[in-house]
Amino acid sequence: MTPPLTSRNWAGKTAAGLVLGLALAVGVSGLLAALLGVRDSFFSPQGQFTMWIIAPVWCAVLSLCFLFRSGLRAWLWLGLAAAAVWLTLFALGSLS
Repeated sequence: MTPPLTSRNWAGKTAAGLVLGLALAVGVSGLLAALLGVRDSFFSPQGQFTMWIIAPVWCAVLSLCFLFRSGLRAWLWLGLAAAAVWLTLFALGSLS
């Protein structure tokens, strides 16, 4: 039986949500920019969308990071998600 969710380890969960959540949000923004074909035109509607999507994604990750059982699990899963997003960006050649 798994232990119930508690308020223990909130500092580790919060730190993971803040640090890795930002990395994940910026990576998602980069993926959207690559998929929408935004290059240097950040004043276009697509560029504005990719820029402003960072805040809602970061807030969502920060809100949901407290559902992890421990701070270590939050760091591991969010780290894997951020690494997957950034490796995808690297594979698409969008990091140049």
